[in-house]
Amino acid sequence: MKMFKKSIALVLSLLLLAGAFAVGASAAGPIDYTIVNPYENVDWDTYQQYRAALHNHSTVSDGDDEFYEMVERYYEVGYDILAMTDHGTVDRSWVDVNYVPAIRALLSQSLTGSQGLTQERFEEITNGVGRDGQIMLRVPFGIELNAASPNNTHINSWFADYGNGMLGAASDYETGLKGVQEAGGLCVINHPGEYTNQRDVYDPSKAYEGGLDNYYVKKFANLLVKYPACLGIDINSKTDTRTKNDRILWDYLLMSVIPEGRNVYAIASSDAHRFNVVGCGWTVMLMPENTTEALRTSLENGSFFAASMYIKNKNELTFIKEQLGDEFNYNIDGQEWEWIADNTVDSAGTPIPNNPAPVVNRVTTGDNKISLDVDNEKLIYWVADGKIIATGNEIDLNDYSDQIGSYVRAEIFGDGGILYSQAFMLDYEGAPTSVLNPVVDGGSIFGKIWHAIWSFFFNHPIFAKLREWATGNK
Repeated sequence: MKMFKKSIALVLSLLLLAGAFAVGASAAGPIDYTIVNPYENVDWDTYQQYRAALHNHSTVSDGDDEFYEMVERYYEVGYDILAMTDHGTVDRSWVDVNYVPAIRALLSQSLTGSQGLTQERFEEITNGVGRDGQIMLRVPFGIELNAASPNNTHINSWFADYGNGMLGAASDYETGLKGVQEAGGLCVINHPGEYTNQRDVYDPSKAYEGGLDNYYVKKFANLLVKYPACLGIDINSKTDTRTKNDRILWDYLLMSVIPEGRNVYAIASSDAHRFNVVGCGWTVMLMPENTTEALRTSLENGSFFAASMYIKNKNELTFIKEQLGDEFNYNIDGQEWEWIADNTVDSAGTPIPNNPAPVVNRVTTGDNKISLDVDNEKLIYWVADGKIIATGNEIDLNDYSDQIGSYVRAEIFGDGGILYSQAFMLDYEGAPTSVLNPVVDGGSIFGKIWHAIWSFFFNHPIFAKLREWATGNK
């Protein structure tokens, strides 16, 4: 009997002790999050939202249409900002169009230049003639680097006259990123799924296998930390065939890089080589005025949204269907899953949405909450550590603290397209610490060898005239 009473006493003591710990945990209260809001400096009452096309081509490299025709097409369909980013060729003017004979020959184009705008027409476009004063801004010095690597190792660069005539080495991102940074430009890594071959992985659960230990994740994460001039990556370009798994890569990079003290911004683009994809991907720039200076500031701060008319990720489509039911449908062709915004096609083959894309009117943060005021949306969902954790226009971080790491971001779906917010970085007691591990980047090593050989031979005085002809560089 005494033994029984002692056992009961021991059990009661343990229960009381467990209760004390539970009370202690409860008394700690909710987590106090510091939310780093990329839209913090946006004055939502005065700033305008400008539609930008940051990645486009013409017959200067491998496009189907003359340089002036591509510019005119974007002006006709209402864009506010345009970057012409032909392969290995810096956009120095929309009138006297720069071209690189060797690259045009490499891409089976004529050795003569592509036709630009007249000076009069350039002034009309940049003054909004025919559009009630709605100008279209030229992004200076647009280029897609690494022209010798078809659909591989491509980098979009702006604001720096760098890379003209440079034939990059396969798998070498570092040379371009370092060059852009030293020249004072900004850049992003284009359609990484092309380079990583993750475009061919139809089961998203198998994309970028290994997660934070995946070679490509580690490679890109280390490059992003090393070169802050690289803003981030392209997460949805053209029709999303190549990039359908690159939102997965984006999340892994956010998990890897944010603990190092910086964000990873996402853009979307049409990567237009012909009119049939003009406007299928874009960015929404939040700016006080449509100027070069304001554009650069918006890009550097992350005060913009990526947007697309296409989704081809199987898991994303499945989730949206579960939420919207019969309001949402997509197509399956073999292994390919696809949703396209409700649109028509004009006489030039350009998709024109029948419904406006979602528009964010205001972002508010405070009291451990993030709120979005949105028009034209059907569904808003929140992503943390690569998983959808909540839906709705507001998230209280403490409701999901067991699922949140170093960031959350929003995806906003509507009949006219999908909008991706930049990540909201989170700082709090117990936030994830560095997971970044070094990686042996074979591409960077090969690039150093390639450019050393290139410099030794091609920069030799005996080849001066050949170099001048081939690249257009004096």
